[in-house]
Amino acid sequence: MNRLIATLVALALIAAFAGLSSPFAAQQEEPLAIGKPAPTFKLPGVDGKDCDLAELLKTNKAVVVVFMSNDCPIAAAYQDRLIEIQKDYKDKGVQVVAIGSNDPQIASGDTFEGMKKRAEEKKYNFPYVRDESQDVARAYRATTTPHVFLLDAKGALAYRGAIDDSTDVKKVKEQFLRPALDSLLAGKPIEKPTTKQFGCTIKWKKK
Repeated sequence: MNRLIATLVALALIAAFAGLSSPFAAQQEEPLAIGKPAPTFKLPGVDGKDCDLAELLKTNKAVVVVFMSNDCPIAAAYQDRLIEIQKDYKDKGVQVVAIGSNDPQIASGDTFEGMKKRAEEKKYNFPYVRDESQDVARAYRATTTPHVFLLDAKGALAYRGAIDDSTDVKKVKEQFLRPALDSLLAGKPIEKPTTKQFGCTIKWKKK
């Protein structure tokens, strides 16, 4: 075990000196801080329209940015819940935006055409947009699908983490995103502004 750890550390040091990405880099990177401005974006949607975060913030009280995947069974388990959240909170000034950032060479279902098909099949009531360069996922420091980032009307990060505490909807004991939305819309502090996200890892392109 000690030999394995020593080997991994040595590889990380070699990668760092060579200007390459260390295998520990993603783990060491600090997550977006609550209260700080979230990265803006303008990405193509499966509906043929560009989704501009700056424009959404002008007309909504909150925006839920969630990184998703067609190939990930955990993300798939949350599709209906996201549809319900959008339906329940639309008239309250909340807009959900799902972003697909996976490398389709690794996750074959996450092509733009695959995203279009999924949105049609599930009748998504929110924009499903493609982050082809993966720049947005990196800017948000997203790590899993799903991974949620709740923004207030000014574009500041109000909550990040999971939607609730169980992939199985029948076993959910605690909601995270809904209470965060309720508190934000009521102008109250969010009791749990961060929770641990879980799901499939985002499939990054090789550099």
